[in-house]
Parts: sequence; structure tokens; C-alpha cells
Amino acid sequence: MTDTTGLRNSTKKPARRHHWRRDLVELAALFTAVAVADSIANMIVHGPDGPVLLIASAVALAATAGFHTWWARRHSHAPPPPTAVPAPAGASAPAATSASPDSDPTASPAEVRETSLWRMRTTVQDQPGSLAALCTVLAGLRVDILTLQTHPLGDGTVDEFLLRTPADVQARDLSREIASVGARDTWLERADTHDLVDGPTRVLGLATRTALDAAELPLALRQLLGRCTIHSLPATTLTGRPTGETAPVEGVLEGTVMRLRDQSGGAITVERPYLPFTPTEFARARALVELDARLGPRVPRSQDVLTLPEGNAITVRRAGPDDLEAALAMHERCSERTLNLRYHGPVGDADRYLRHLLSPRYGRTLAVQTASGRLVALGHLLWDGDETEVALLVEDAWQRRGVGSELLARLVALAGEADCASVYAVTQASNTGMVAAMRGLELPLDYQIEEGTLVVTARLSGRPAPVRPAAYGRQSERG
Repeated sequence: MTDTTGLRNSTKKPARRHHWRRDLVELAALFTAVAVADSIANMIVHGPDGPVLLIASAVALAATAGFHTWWARRHSHAPPPPTAVPAPAGASAPAATSASPDSDPTASPAEVRETSLWRMRTTVQDQPGSLAALCTVLAGLRVDILTLQTHPLGDGTVDEFLLRTPADVQARDLSREIASVGARDTWLERADTHDLVDGPTRVLGLATRTALDAAELPLALRQLLGRCTIHSLPATTLTGRPTGETAPVEGVLEGTVMRLRDQSGGAITVERPYLPFTPTEFARARALVELDARLGPRVPRSQDVLTLPEGNAITVRRAGPDDLEAALAMHERCSERTLNLRYHGPVGDADRYLRHLLSPRYGRTLAVQTASGRLVALGHLLWDGDETEVALLVEDAWQRRGVGSELLARLVALAGEADCASVYAVTQASNTGMVAAMRGLELPLDYQIEEGTLVVTARLSGRPAPVRPAAYGRQSERG
């Protein structure tokens, strides 16, 4: 526990300033008293009026002592001189606590300290003084530079800043001022408190998440590179035919697109149309992908045991490629109608999707098993570029018992943790169970119907959900 006694005392009793005039007056009074006492002593010894002089000397000493006491009290109780209170860290300008005739009594301290966070990236010439000129312009706008990362290029340097600016400074003001000193290709976006982490710590955290869970790789890449679209493209189709989607071991960087080799032999394509990737970003992304490849397939084995309203106990856990055999057995127990509602296509093709769906490369899968260990339901959260799809399959004997709603709620929570703006489910208009489960989320929903196919989108944030095209062939292929 921190001792705050000294802090309280310092705020109640400010330190007194020691004046040399006070010491001079005290010394003068002391010497005067000594001189008077010596004169009186000589007169008493050599004069006839000794008793009178003794009384006079006592009165003189008492008067001197009284004067000294009055002088000391007068100056010790004088008000302290005005002092400036240090401004809090990050304040745009220091503020004095003492009032002055020119001060504005209506100004609010909150207004003085109101700031905004920005992420800014700009390119400057690789020559002495370029960065100094840029920092001088930012200082003129009262902008505080919190972090700075440099990305060397062949014809310049990309500087990436995290800035704290006064609230009245707009993006156009920053762009205009830094362009005046030769900066180009400037990009700005709002930041938040999650960005207040230094670069090495942030990269280590992403590497840790990737090492613990293979499904975290696409999310880690997105957080590392900012707003971008990530596609995991397998080397073969569901029927075993080559797709031609491969990448060299060292990867490929082409402006706003980078291609990295997946551990399964396919390719991971990352696109960021609004801003070219730098060699530094490419090296960081490739290091994350290589870490994932070295560790191999891995799925956290956490699980929760729940009791259904009817009293049956079920276990909800993460599923992975090791659950392929149990999932195939569940397919055998499902009716043709249940499989048709889930896969929107020929029932005979359903088994081909399972190996793809259970791979952590394409998302996260939750499984529900009974007390005897039988798998009775699967829920999938699938990364689909900038969007996220949810899909459920519940064995016939376990439908209408709350299993699907429990799975869906957990999948949506995982999507929220991954900073997804929305999730969507592709089903048939006759699938009332899935529609009811989506409505049970109590989230804003959007509906799209095209030739009997229903797409229900749940918005997890205040941003509007994107409008999807009418054709859903690719979603049906992925399952």
C-alpha cells in the first residue's frame, strides 16, 4: 500500500520561502540588545542610579523581544506566493492555479484537457532534417507524439505515429500542415486506448495468441496490419482437385497485396487496397505465419459442463481435426432434412465439408457432447474475408432443447472478442429453428431473401451491416 501522508501534508502546508531580509533584521535586533545591555551594565557599575537602570534595561529587553515576536508572526502568516501546479501528463498546455485579471472564469478544465488519438502514416524523404521538420510542424499544432515507428524504403522512409492531438485539430489540418514540409502519401485514422502499447509488446502478444490457438492467425494478422482482407486458400478443393493457389516459401509482396505460404500447402492472401505494405510489415507477417507452421495444428482444450432445463448435462468445448470421426458418426445419425437445412445442397456432399470446417485455419468450431461422450451438435464460426459466418448442425434427437441457442450465443461472443462488426447465417426460409435462435440473440438483425435462401445478419456494433450479393454458391461450397 502506498503511503500518501507526505502527499496530503504537502498539499495542506506549502513550503515557506526563506528570506534573507528576515535574518538581517533578527541579527540587527540581537546586536542592538547586546549593545544596550553592555551600556546599561557599565552605567550600573560606574553610576549612582543602578536600580533605575536595571529596570530600564529589563523594559528595553522586553520591548525588543516583543518586537521580534510580532515581526516573526507577521511574516510567517503571510500568504504564500502563487505557484503553478504541474499539468497532468498528456495535457495540451499547462494551466496556472492562481487567478488573474486576464483569465477566463468560464473555462472548464475538462475542455482544456480534451484530446483525441490518431494513427498517422506518412512518407518523408530519407535525408537529414526531414523528420525534424515534420515534428516541428506537429509541435506547432500542440500535437503530442506518443509512439513512432519507421519503415525504411528505397526512395524514402514511412513514419508511423500514434498522436494525441487537441480535440479541435482535424485530420485535414494535420494533412495540410505536414504536406507543407514535403510529406506525402499521408493516411490518418482514429485510434483508441488499445493502441497505447509499444510495438514490441504488441507483436509479442500477437505471437502468444497465435502459439496458443491456430485459429488466431488470421485475427493476429489483421491486428498487426490494420484494416485488411485476409483469405485462406487451400491447395486442393473439397473434391481433391488442385486449386492452383500456392505461394513460394519466402512469400510474395506486391504493393497492396502479400501472399504467404500456408502450412497446409495453400496460400494466405492479405489485401489492403488503401495503403501499400512495407517490407517491415511483410517480414512481421511472414514471421507469424512461420511460427504457426512450426507449431502445427493445435486447439485449446477448454470445456464447460452445462445442465439443460430438462436436467441433462452436456459439455461444450472447442473442436478440431481430431473430432472428424465423431462428426462423421453424428452425420450418420442426422436425417436427410437436417443435413439439407444445414448444407443447402446435395446431402451426399456433406461429409466432404467436415475436414475443412474442423480446420482451425478457417475459423473456430464448438462441439457439444453428452455425458457418455457422444457428439450431438457442431457450431462453426468461419472467417469470410471481412465478414464472419455462423453455422449450426444439431442432431435430430437433440433439437428444440436449447442446444443450438447455447452454441450460437457462444459463437457470437467469440466473434465479438475478435472485433467482428457482424455475423451472418445462411439458411432456408423454412428453417424456423435457426431464425428463432438468431432472434434470441436480441441484436439488430437484417434479413435478405433470394429464391428461398435466407441470410440473417446480426450487427455486433453500431456500424451498418454490409449488403451481401444474391448468389451464395461460395458459402454453400464452404458449408
